[in-house]
Amino acid sequence: MKEGVAKINKHIITTACILSLLAGIPAYSAMSPEASSLYQEACTLEYQRNFDQAVAKVLEAIKLSPDDAMLYTKLAGLYTDMSKFDEAIQTYEKVIELRPNDAFVYISLGSIYETQGKYTEALGAYNNALKIFPEYKYNYLNIANVQYQMKNYKEAIVNYNTFLSTYSQHWEARKSLANSYLADDKPDKAIVEFEDLYVNNNQHFDDYANYGIALFETQNYEKAVEFLEKAIESSPENMTAKVCLALSYQALDKNDAALAQFNAIFKENPNLASLRFDYANLLADMSKENEAIEEYKKYATAYPDDSRVYKNMGIVYQRLKDYDNAINSYEKVMAMGVKDDDVFKSAAACYHFKKDYVHAVKYYDELLVSNPNDMEILTNKAIALHAMKKYEEAIALYNEILAEKSSDVVQNNLTDALVSLGQEELEKQNYSRATDLFIKAVSRGTKDSAAYIGLARSYRACKVNDKAAEYYEKAISMNPENSQYSNEFAEFISEINSVKDDKASETGEIQAITITDDTKVSENQEKNKQLIAIGDDYYKTKDYDESIKNYKEALLLNPSDEVTLLKVGNVYKLKNDEKNAIEFYKKAIFVNPEYADGWFNLGLVYANEKDVTESKKCFEKAIGIKPDYAYAYYALAVAYETEKNKPEAIKNYELFLKYNKDTSAVEAVENRIKSLKK
Repeated sequence: MKEGVAKINKHIITTACILSLLAGIPAYSAMSPEASSLYQEACTLEYQRNFDQAVAKVLEAIKLSPDDAMLYTKLAGLYTDMSKFDEAIQTYEKVIELRPNDAFVYISLGSIYETQGKYTEALGAYNNALKIFPEYKYNYLNIANVQYQMKNYKEAIVNYNTFLSTYSQHWEARKSLANSYLADDKPDKAIVEFEDLYVNNNQHFDDYANYGIALFETQNYEKAVEFLEKAIESSPENMTAKVCLALSYQALDKNDAALAQFNAIFKENPNLASLRFDYANLLADMSKENEAIEEYKKYATAYPDDSRVYKNMGIVYQRLKDYDNAINSYEKVMAMGVKDDDVFKSAAACYHFKKDYVHAVKYYDELLVSNPNDMEILTNKAIALHAMKKYEEAIALYNEILAEKSSDVVQNNLTDALVSLGQEELEKQNYSRATDLFIKAVSRGTKDSAAYIGLARSYRACKVNDKAAEYYEKAISMNPENSQYSNEFAEFISEINSVKDDKASETGEIQAITITDDTKVSENQEKNKQLIAIGDDYYKTKDYDESIKNYKEALLLNPSDEVTLLKVGNVYKLKNDEKNAIEFYKKAIFVNPEYADGWFNLGLVYANEKDVTESKKCFEKAIGIKPDYAYAYYALAVAYETEKNKPEAIKNYELFLKYNKDTSAVEAVENRIKSLKK
């Protein structure tokens, strides 16, 4: 992204300078007195800018002294001043015939070629001068300038440095050296030279654009912005500076400024397709997903072989939950032969979200070939197999994962898979196998009543009535609102008593009959509600101990009530009992992993304990469950600010403002964002 060309610095050699440099070179003149007189007249006419008559006088003198090199030199100089370059070159060649070891004739010849843009010929002439007179340092500058024009930056850099080793304060040469470094993809070295120019020759410094571009290429975006803004102010037409400024704003997460700059660029140059990719990325970062997709499409039309555009398009489609288009984009990347694990993971995730578990597992398996120990991939594959009701395979994978690392999600999924497989075996009347699976699930401490009711049914089928009754009662206590459990238990008791009655009739003995109270469940439910209401009243009067006592009694009747568990945690938090608060918040999200308020409140306790890492995980989980959870974004912003991560803090404060409905908080948050952006 280099714009501008190193300024060509031609060294003007005066006659006095040439004569002093040639003092040691014998001069053989064959000029007659008459020719000398004409020569002097020509010099006067030259001074008067009367070049035509000056040429005529020199040509007369040459007729009188045809072998005098000085006359030809004067004539060539006059032709040069008249821009008659072909005649000048032809005349200098005559001088070289007469005086082949005159370095400055070659330099003059090289200067004409350079003016004509004949850089190969110019370089040849300058190199001839260098062979004759290597001590003349200004010729290194001539050579470097030509090499720059020929894009031979490496050799130009060598010659600029050779010249500057003697003339270190020659600012134009130093500027050309800086631009050579930039053109040779050495922006770090270019910056050193630009900085020297800016500090020591500030009054004449004008190369803000290339200095800004060099800073941009070394990712010094803050300083790049400073100089690129100056460049555009002085040269509004400098498109490269505008592009680098837009990208610098984008890199600094100054998205509004970047957007304005991009829009200005495309208004001026709508066909600048190469920039559409970065523009689309900016729009995606600003949650302008549909606009981003359109820009990605424009870029893909111009650059159909750039796999990055399809990957990013897939990410945005996935964010929009347009899984079909996301998959199509990801599979275009794969078809191009790009080996990108993130693309395979994303494609698998899209199939997973579509509940196309067969294709999801296919991609998980491809990923596992090169990443056999990737726990995330293994977990997702296990979940897909679980959803496909391939419980045996899922259970094996869950156990493999848990052998490597602890995970509450995997623990819960393993329990669920055991229960689901147990229910399958129960339906197949494989009672022994079903019982074994349900026992494994129950032994894991599950709160899922399905495990207990399944075990009750297995024991019932196996005629282990005391165990069946025990687990029926446990299932009902865990899920008292499920009337099916109560009805089934009543049926079971009736069945047992019927058998006892039959035996009694055979033996003549009178058996005690167990009568199930059908109103017990509804009474428990009513009592549960009353205890919660009492706990709420104590909470309002700030009698926290009594509040906790009543909430806990309510939980004995319904231990899976996440709202009441949250209330207990809240009271403990008010009492500054962080340990018990954490315990009850964890219970709330254990019984309902999708309980956003539980995750949020747990995060607040961790934040209060200065455990920023855990607090962030909780806030992110809450947002994942409830994407418009405004205060979770606020809390996450505070956490990032604690870590001095300004870009993420600003991003989450802005998301808070997007979803927030509490107008009283807006001004304070807006002021906080302004402060962070300074």
